[in-house]
Amino acid sequence: MNYPNLERLIDIIETLRSENGCAWDREQTHYSLKKNMLEEAYEAVDAIEDGDCKHLREELGDVLLQVVLHSQIAKEDNEFTLEDVAKGIADKLVHRHPHVFGDVKVNGTKDILDNWEKLKAEEKKHRKSAMDGISKAQSALMSAQKISKNAVKKGFEWPDEKTLWECFNSEIDEFKEALKDDDKEHAEEEFGDILFAAVNLARWNKIDAEQALLKANRKFMARFRKMEELAVKPLEEYSFEEYDDLWKKAKRAIM
Repeated sequence: MNYPNLERLIDIIETLRSENGCAWDREQTHYSLKKNMLEEAYEAVDAIEDGDCKHLREELGDVLLQVVLHSQIAKEDNEFTLEDVAKGIADKLVHRHPHVFGDVKVNGTKDILDNWEKLKAEEKKHRKSAMDGISKAQSALMSAQKISKNAVKKGFEWPDEKTLWECFNSEIDEFKEALKDDDKEHAEEEFGDILFAAVNLARWNKIDAEQALLKANRKFMARFRKMEELAVKPLEEYSFEEYDDLWKKAKRAIM
């Protein structure tokens, strides 16, 4: 197969990083670009959520730019190249799909996922704890989900959902007590425990907590925009009762 535009992109990045290229591009490092990597990935996810394939194509290009740029920086430091990156992920995919590229037999998705986790564990033998390998850069909610799932794999699980609800309600009570004591540091700790317990409730019911909150954020923003459309005076001038009535109208319009 021939990929002329991929090769062109690689050449462009190499030129931009050269002495005769762009001063800004030459100044970039893995560290300086980390925020860009996150932003581009999130914008690609936004395009997926919007069902906008044209926008998705553009955003995937921005993600690819980050991959090529990081690879070029590493190449200049004699660390690795884009070819090394491609080889690494290709080898990993072949290794973790023995039911496709080997002679392993599976019966459905569960077997595939179980085998994936087994092979992954074999590759990561250097990890001593179930908490190793959890990203420090991802959102706290995503980290909490991963932490919870990894703990469950080691048998750390509530016996039933009733017990989990008791834990959740207990955390709320402890948060209230901390607020009564006017202990902000303790209150922050207890509020964190509420969120972690909520993540476990979501996991127990097979709900992705990150996606659930993202949907709630989008829904709130849509309803707030509708409130702004319906408002007949600046929102700051609304009383609580007027605000509540306006919110209910917006809620009926944006279900």
